[in-house]
Amino acid sequence: MIDRHGGDAEQDFIRHDWIQTEILNLFYQPLNDLVFQAQALHRRYFDPNVIQLSTLLNIKTGGCPEDCAYCPQSARYQTSINAEPLMSLDKVRAAAEQAKGQGASRFCMGAAWRSPKDRDLDQVLEMVRTVKQSGLETCATLGMLTEEQALRLKEAGLDFYNHNLDSSAGFYRTIISTRTYEDRLQTLKAVRQAGMSVCCGGIIGMGEDLQDRAELLRVLATMHKHPESVPINLLVRVEGTPLYGVENLDPFEIVRTIAVARILMPASYVRLSAGRTGMNDELQALCFFAGANSIFYGEKLLTTDNPELDKDQKLFKRLGLKALH
Repeated sequence: MIDRHGGDAEQDFIRHDWIQTEILNLFYQPLNDLVFQAQALHRRYFDPNVIQLSTLLNIKTGGCPEDCAYCPQSARYQTSINAEPLMSLDKVRAAAEQAKGQGASRFCMGAAWRSPKDRDLDQVLEMVRTVKQSGLETCATLGMLTEEQALRLKEAGLDFYNHNLDSSAGFYRTIISTRTYEDRLQTLKAVRQAGMSVCCGGIIGMGEDLQDRAELLRVLATMHKHPESVPINLLVRVEGTPLYGVENLDPFEIVRTIAVARILMPASYVRLSAGRTGMNDELQALCFFAGANSIFYGEKLLTTDNPELDKDQKLFKRLGLKALH
């Protein structure tokens, strides 16, 4: 019944030629039809009752020179986040060991940089090697990378690199001016060329329209190779950032976005990412049914709150879900 990324017959469902009209038509379907289609396809590639758990550690907080309108770590905005130096190796090691003990299979490290300086990258490489020794998959998000930096991370043992596109190219220009959409695509190209897996998704609820969400997913789904992980983040409105007053997104639009991502990229892990603290158990369960099969696990997601470990465990038990090992 379940192939788990194998077999020529299964590849028939993986396309790289989606057009926006097709994607919009998926969004326009009745919710029951859309979710049913997504769940049926999900079962061809994954066990529907298994969730991949990742832990995200902020190894370098605040002080970022960029102007991403959603980000409390930007030095341009007055938020409660203070700039801090790069975390020590011992603290990273301890956090990785704790994450593994709590059931995580992947350990992600995030740093608030536009791009890492070589002296900073040297320290991150040591962190990657240390986390790798613990038996966890490794992931990092450090900003833009050169081809050489990507190769060095790969050689150190980094499995995944996260670099989100955030939105469509058109909407992107309204929320970020300090780097271009093409800059992001070039980093993703460097990551692929280095041989690492790609973690790439976006943020919804920033004031974008349905066409923007469809276009974001189209860009991801027409990549030569789909991202292995596709995080769908719901905007966390942080006081002091330009997007603080944006209107709440209809919860069913979150479900629809998850479902469409699952249909377009059936063999990818679709991660229900930032914003889960604002979702009740019923909404999260519906997102899992729509095809989300990965979450960040732990009390913090960079600088914003994440559901507590105990709460997630209770929800998994109620739903009959188990962690990927």
